[in-house]
Amino acid sequence: MPGTRARVLTECLEWAIANMQKIYWLAGVAGIGKSSIALTLCRMLRDEPGVLFGGGFFCSRSSGSITQTDVRCILPTLARLLSGKSPEFATALAAQLGRSARVVSKPIDEQIGPLLGMPLAALSPSHPPIVFVIDALDELSDEGELAQLLQLLADFQSDVPVKFILTSRPEMHIRRSTIIDREHSTILQLHTVDPEDVQNDIHTYIGRTLAESVKGSIWYTGSEVDTLVRLSNGLFIFASTALRYILDPEDDDGRSDRLVRVTSAVAQGSAATSPLDTMYELVITEASKSTTIDSTELERLKSNLACILTSRSPLTLQALADLTEVRPSRLRSSLRRLHAVVHLPVGDHVPGVHAVHVTFGDYLFGRASDHIRIPQLIGHQALARGCLFVMNNGLHFNISRSLSSYKENPSTKPDNISLALEYACVQWAHHIAAYVFGQSSSAASDPLAFDIEIGQKFRPKFLAWLEMLSILRKVGLGVGLLRVAGAAVS
Repeated sequence: MPGTRARVLTECLEWAIANMQKIYWLAGVAGIGKSSIALTLCRMLRDEPGVLFGGGFFCSRSSGSITQTDVRCILPTLARLLSGKSPEFATALAAQLGRSARVVSKPIDEQIGPLLGMPLAALSPSHPPIVFVIDALDELSDEGELAQLLQLLADFQSDVPVKFILTSRPEMHIRRSTIIDREHSTILQLHTVDPEDVQNDIHTYIGRTLAESVKGSIWYTGSEVDTLVRLSNGLFIFASTALRYILDPEDDDGRSDRLVRVTSAVAQGSAATSPLDTMYELVITEASKSTTIDSTELERLKSNLACILTSRSPLTLQALADLTEVRPSRLRSSLRRLHAVVHLPVGDHVPGVHAVHVTFGDYLFGRASDHIRIPQLIGHQALARGCLFVMNNGLHFNISRSLSSYKENPSTKPDNISLALEYACVQWAHHIAAYVFGQSSSAASDPLAFDIEIGQKFRPKFLAWLEMLSILRKVGLGVGLLRVAGAAVS
């Protein structure tokens, strides 16, 4: 929101323009607003004449995209973004890719030279500083590769000044890396920012958002705004989640009651994470009331939530419905009760069904009370069975509708191939493995159960599956997927 986080943003921008260090590390707990600051910085750097904004990479577990948790995707992405802004860099990068196009899939220590170092050598030393933003490092999947990336960024040498603004939680494996060396890093711990500034920003956000919701008479009081600010306890994610819950677009008349429920329920908490956890519990409890949902629908809701939180790439509502064997309209109706914590795109065929913030998955799978907590394995089990079901029903010979086997595959994915079928063909083995390996030793029959399902639903479609991987240009994944599945059920 304009006018908030002004001091932090100004400090970051001044560092990018004038400071000679390579790294600016913005650290803070989950929900404190790091990604919002990073996104705003990208927009400010884009319009700043004193620097060239090279590009940004936003890591995310909640988006459902495995590329956003893969360290090896960062440097190729930043190189591609910078090539769109510097013709000289683009020409030099193309030359490097001409020598080895496979560099984008190599380990990061083999990427940084061909993708950044050598192409940057083609730029004039008088070139303005180039600034990259990498957000939420703690959400990357491989801690070892992350540590290697941080070391590579700290050691990076170029005639053109290159700087990196990084954000993350202050996790131990990150604090033990070279990122804490103040010789080449500036460090800002967000919890050390003046609490009064933070409270004022949250007050501005809540006050303006509630004011914009007024369509007739004012339905809230200034003291209630103050209470929400106080309960936020410096966490922007609490404020945004509370407002999404209170301002349910389909129930304007209930806003006052929901505001009271939030303030009365959360005020009882005491631990640092309890306001946000209590907010999540309130949303889940409201969505699962016995007066509005029966026990069967509740179990389905839990399974759908687990699927959203464990999906490995962005899904549409239609794709999720196909994988869970539920009608899209029924799925939307069920998940609508969770609009404060789950984002649903407007259209059924628009990708982007995901949790609003990664802390929701952390809470639901870990810290939630027993009557609310959902085992992560439920999601993997449902998606594994859904993938086998979709492949069994959707795969068939010549799914690409080719007129001849001598012709190449179509350049684009045929429109008769659904996202659910594409997802199933690429992700089925990972969900089976995650479920089987996550089981306790007492569940010894589960690997055999999936082995039987693979034999019944996948094996007869094997050649059609290979054809699908060929169409998707992912044949190289085939052997790996079979090995993953084999290790899980053998």
